[in-house]
Amino acid sequence: MNIREIRKTAILVDGGYYRKRAIALWGKNKTASERADELFRYCLLHISEADEPRDLYRIFYYDCPPMTREIIHPLTKETVSYAEMPGTRWTNAFFEALSKKRKLAIRRGELAESQATYILKPSVLSEIISKKKLISDLAKDDFKLDVKQKGVDMRIGLDVASLSYGKYVNQIVLIAGDSDFIPVAKMARKSGIDFILDPMKQHIKPKLSEHIDGIETYTDKMYIANEEKLEYEMEANDQ
Repeated sequence: MNIREIRKTAILVDGGYYRKRAIALWGKNKTASERADELFRYCLLHISEADEPRDLYRIFYYDCPPMTREIIHPLTKETVSYAEMPGTRWTNAFFEALSKKRKLAIRRGELAESQATYILKPSVLSEIISKKKLISDLAKDDFKLDVKQKGVDMRIGLDVASLSYGKYVNQIVLIAGDSDFIPVAKMARKSGIDFILDPMKQHIKPKLSEHIDGIETYTDKMYIANEEKLEYEMEANDQ
């Protein structure tokens, strides 16, 4: 009998990328707890729906905490306290919900809060350049906060190195879509790791596809799961 090897699999999630794709795919109006449950279910599809036997080593989630400083809006001159913003409370609740999930570790980067500033949204800037909009017509919502995150990519790289050189796993699934991860993928493959990318139905640069062992995306499976859940809830309400 030909017994297939069970792969020990680590799943690494670029949190900022996942959250953007999740909003695009499954909607924005979800509580922090619902989004955490959704992320956990999606990661587990890489174990349950794969065409080979896999055993989950751990899920690693990489993200930055929300900004908490006060900053002056350039147009209205009002002081905006991000510590009191709904998005800050949502993100903190999201991290708390994730921290309770089994076999899930949160790796926090940092925000360069001291360098945070407001900038014009690209669409608004284009309108000003093309003279479709006057500077005197600017509104508060024409600006967005620009703050850089630090340490997330570095932590992903360190974990891939540790997992690879320590032989803790023989397969890594990275949920991301950035070609900046090429050095990470190359390092893992040199150590004999089967390196799989999940861009969540986004196209990736050809250069990145040269340095991975495959692409897996189970977003359509989540659609099916969500439809089945909705049907179940509707049936329960009718009873």
